[in-house]
Amino acid sequence: MDGRATSDRRSKLEQDRRKWDFWSARERFWRVYERDTRELRGDAVARLDLEPGDTVLDVGCGPGTNFELLREAIGADGRVIGVDLSPGMVERATERIETHGWENVEAVRADATALSLGDERFDGALATTAVSSTPDVPATVENVHDVLEPGARFAVYEIRLVPSGPGRLLNPLIRRFYRAFGNWNDEHNVLAALERSFDDTAVVERVALGTNYVAVATRSDGRSTTE
Repeated sequence: MDGRATSDRRSKLEQDRRKWDFWSARERFWRVYERDTRELRGDAVARLDLEPGDTVLDVGCGPGTNFELLREAIGADGRVIGVDLSPGMVERATERIETHGWENVEAVRADATALSLGDERFDGALATTAVSSTPDVPATVENVHDVLEPGARFAVYEIRLVPSGPGRLLNPLIRRFYRAFGNWNDEHNVLAALERSFDDTAVVERVALGTNYVAVATRSDGRSTTE
């Protein structure tokens, strides 16, 4: 990466951090978000097929919106690690952890486009309206792929423009809304990035004219198909 590209990336990351720090303090917004998206987020968690004792990664965890759902899936003996670029979001997530007394949940400040978690490997990963908010969607997806155990799944609840039909007339308005409130990156396609990095990707749920969807990507288990 040349100097200009590095500078542009740093500038974009700083812009993202400022925006999410702003939204981290909007408690009313997050209450509405949690209520209105619970069903889809719950479906995404269920698609991970987590078991008690598993370790799961929450990408772009925000204020810890998914922690309760994930903890219910992995039990007290499992681990939830949430990562977010925004210090404000990590602070809100940590407050939620402390309020509930969750000893097996952790919130870490980290850049999903350059994820570094040492030798940590995960039995599943979740991202809810988060991947499309990163400045480099392909890098984010590839990084998640690399920290998953063979055979593990990455479930995303994501947003996009109306993919087909007369509803596409609404796309200019939808695009402006996404950019204003979701820091949406329309330069990269989340589904295309998943299909490039993972061995199997499927959209399993669509609502609101297809603008909201749940997709599940599975990492290869490493076994030959001829076995």
